[in-house]
Amino acid sequence: MPIQGKLSVISYETGGKIEKNKSLLENIPKSQITAKLIHVSRFGTPILELGEGYPRVMIVAGIHGNELPPQIASVRLINELSNNKNEFGGSIYMIPFSIPYATMENSRRFKGFDMNRTASKGGFISNDIIRTIKMFGISAVADFHSTRPRSNPGVESVFCSKKPCYESFLIARHMTRETTSKLILYEEAGSLYKGAVEDECNLAEIPAVTCEVVSESGEVNVGSPERSLLQIKSYLKYFNII
Repeated sequence: MPIQGKLSVISYETGGKIEKNKSLLENIPKSQITAKLIHVSRFGTPILELGEGYPRVMIVAGIHGNELPPQIASVRLINELSNNKNEFGGSIYMIPFSIPYATMENSRRFKGFDMNRTASKGGFISNDIIRTIKMFGISAVADFHSTRPRSNPGVESVFCSKKPCYESFLIARHMTRETTSKLILYEEAGSLYKGAVEDECNLAEIPAVTCEVVSESGEVNVGSPERSLLQIKSYLKYFNII
C-alpha cells in the first residue's frame, strides 16, 4: 500500500520540549517530519500511522524517557519510511516518544511512577497506550527499551511469553535469530511483575514483545540506536511489512 502518514496525540498530559534533550537531538535526522514530531510532542504523546490495511502493528519507544536509543531509532525509521517511494504491506503505528516530558527531563519516571509498571491501571499514559492498541485493533506490539550494562537484563535481548499468547514467543524467536539478541522467555505473561505494556498486551491476547539494547541511562552508547533499529526492522519483517 502507498505510504500515508497521519499524526495525532494520544494524551495531552505528557507533553514536553524534547529538543531540550541534546543527546537525543544530536542523533535524530533533521527533516520536516522530525520537526513536526518535535512540535506535536510539546502537546502530548504523538502517534503516527504509516501505510494502510492489515496487519496493524505498533512500535512503542520512550516508556522510560531516559532510554534514548529506541527513540532515536524510531525517528530514523519514520524518516526512512516517509522518504521511501515503495509500497509496503499493512499499517505501522509508531509512538516514538511515549512520554515527551520524561524524554525532555531524561528521566525514567513520570510523575514519580515507572510507566512500565502501570499499564494495567487507569489514569496512566501506559494504560492509555493499551486502550489505544485495543481501539485501533492492533495485531501486535513491540515495546523498545535500552538497558544499562551490568544491570537487569544488562544485555541486548527480547522478552516474550508463551501463555496466553504463544505468538509472543514466535515473534521473539524470529527476532533473536535475525539479530543475535538474547531470547528471554517467561511461560506466562505477567508472572514476574504486573503492569508492563508487553505483559498487558499478551494477557489481552495481543502478541507483544519487549526489546532491549545496551546503553547507559540518559546517554547514547556508540552503535546502540543502530542495534535498536535492527530490532525494529526485524519485528516488521516477521509480519512481511518491510
